[in-house]
Amino acid sequence: MEDLSTKECIELLGNNYIGRIAYILKGSPEIVPITYFFDPENNSIISYSGKGGKIEAMRQNSSVSFQVDEISNVVHWKSVLIHGEYEELEGLTAKHLLHKFSEGVKKLVHEKEKTNPKFIREFSSKIKKNGIPIVYRINIKEVFGRQRES
Repeated sequence: MEDLSTKECIELLGNNYIGRIAYILKGSPEIVPITYFFDPENNSIISYSGKGGKIEAMRQNSSVSFQVDEISNVVHWKSVLIHGEYEELEGLTAKHLLHKFSEGVKKLVHEKEKTNPKFIREFSSKIKKNGIPIVYRINIKEVFGRQRES
């Protein structure tokens, strides 16, 4: 195994749209998959969610981890781990970044899967009716990566 450079970590983040976010809920660590978009301009991860345990937990403790993997097989993989801070967004900033998330993920889905999604619901979780999405970002404090290529 060998370390990935920061540049390689950023490349892996920018070329994917599914990762796992880790947070503390009621004193225990939780890890769940999310659809995300890496925002290189703000060195952050953009996502959204409905109200629930994940959002409440991150509101109480904003320190989170986030991981993205590319795994071909047991001897060929890359993994990036981020330590960061949860930031909930509102108003025009939230609207702008949700649009950036949507357009960015649609582009990645098109490139990777050769499909043309038109709506968020085609590639990301649905918000229950009458729910307003909670848009957030993870501001990256540290990024680490490892790979194995044998």
